[in-house]
Amino acid sequence: MDFAKELNRAVSTGKVYFGAKEALQRGEDAHLFIVSQDCPKKKELMEQSGDVPVFVYGGNGCSLGTLLKKPYAISVITVIDAGASNILDLGK
Repeated sequence: MDFAKELNRAVSTGKVYFGAKEALQRGEDAHLFIVSQDCPKKKELMEQSGDVPVFVYGGNGCSLGTLLKKPYAISVITVIDAGASNILDLGK
């Protein structure tokens, strides 16, 4: 699976939220959390995720933001609806 391609497809066709605060607020509706290695709330999120899979992205928040062509760092992506992507395969 091409991670960048599937992630961009999920963002454009599905329903995703950016940031640790959003992840903690919307966790009960999530199907997957994608967390950067340097996320300051990674431990808290992993403890509270319950049955929701957590995929730890191998780069930092800046590289995750760059991957999505955003001019800011992204520490957590909460996937509510994957849209036309196969991004949920990361949680298997």
